[in-house]
Amino acid sequence: MVYAVVRAGGRQEKVEVGTILHIDRIKADDQGNIELAPVLLVDGDTVTSAASDLAKVSVTAEVITDLRGPKIVIQKFKNKTGYKKRQGHRSELTRVKITKIA
Repeated sequence: MVYAVVRAGGRQEKVEVGTILHIDRIKADDQGNIELAPVLLVDGDTVTSAASDLAKVSVTAEVITDLRGPKIVIQKFKNKTGYKKRQGHRSELTRVKITKIA
């Protein structure tokens, strides 16, 4: 079993071929593919974590679609002072499918 831990959108994600991820919005190339930076590679019993060895490894993903995350509501309130503040946020996300770990 081959899997990798990649750096994607400020987080680390464990991926295999065929895994579908939601990561922070990222721009794809002309063919709709992106390269993700590996942090760790596990191939059976072999674990690779040296930076010089990981420079030879590439994790390729295909962009499926761009979407927006769920709405997050931020509310602040202070009792007896009349202070109320409400703010919302939706993250820009990209859905990708891992196509190759080599």
